[in-house]
Amino acid sequence: MNKEYERIQKGSGDVLKLLETADVSPKMQIPENIEHGDMPGDKVEIEDIHIAKANTLFPKLTELLKDAVKGNPYGRAVLAVCGGSGVGKSEIASLLSYLFNSAGIGSYTLSGDNYPHRIPMYNDAERLHIFRESAVRAMADSGKYDENAAKLIKKFQTEETDPDESLIKDYPWMADYIEGGSRGLYDYLGTDREVDFEEVNTIMAAFKDGARSIWLKRMGRDEASLSYENVDFSDKKLLIIEWTHGNSDFLNGVDIPVLLNSTPEETLAHRRSRNRDGKTDSPFTTLVLKLEQKRLDSQAHKAKIILSKAGKILSFDEYREAMR
Repeated sequence: MNKEYERIQKGSGDVLKLLETADVSPKMQIPENIEHGDMPGDKVEIEDIHIAKANTLFPKLTELLKDAVKGNPYGRAVLAVCGGSGVGKSEIASLLSYLFNSAGIGSYTLSGDNYPHRIPMYNDAERLHIFRESAVRAMADSGKYDENAAKLIKKFQTEETDPDESLIKDYPWMADYIEGGSRGLYDYLGTDREVDFEEVNTIMAAFKDGARSIWLKRMGRDEASLSYENVDFSDKKLLIIEWTHGNSDFLNGVDIPVLLNSTPEETLAHRRSRNRDGKTDSPFTTLVLKLEQKRLDSQAHKAKIILSKAGKILSFDEYREAMR
């Protein structure tokens, strides 16, 4: 038992030495086939801005990680790169993992997008169903739901314009519909109703407890694309989670949450350029991004580092001012 304890302590000390001697100067040379996160089919396009941001983050993270690894007997720590959809989480997490691996600190990048309860197609349908059910219920509660309203709502739903706030100008009662739907949707997005946070927490706990291998989920975009892979963690000291919900209140075990900040408009523009999903500029997608940003904003105070869209590290007060 004493030999095992000494081995563990030595491993922790080795990580500290590597963090102390890591080259933090901004001169990253990226090979063509850099390893990315483990989300099947994820599209990662590394650009100069991502490299610049990773270079900005790396020296700060090496300092923050020193305390984190000291607190773990195996010299392991968990870093989360979070932010709105399309903000560059996958790219920056991949670059950070490359930098830490290059410094001799074994790193693995886990994509949180493997852990919703439903595949994307079904989750999108569930989101829309929750919005519309909550919206119609709110209309009924307001006393403004009648035969004429029902016909118009069905028309807007068929056209997929029912979350569009511009409708309120001509139909003031749509404010109750959209507000009610938004409340219902907000109570679903990024919660344990949508995401299997328990499984992610179990993974982080196993990693920090020194697990040499962990079964990790792989979720594609159809029913036949769900599997598990037994991943070797014997030489890993850092687990990087890249995920919109990486700073969630439902997560337990993240040592360093990093928030990549962007406005919903900036996020939507990036999603369009990526063409990740269909209907990226639909009123419903716009609403989802707005509500995701609201939740990110409510959790931002916990982030150890906040990085602006332009690549500047912000204090929490600066972040609040920028978002205002």
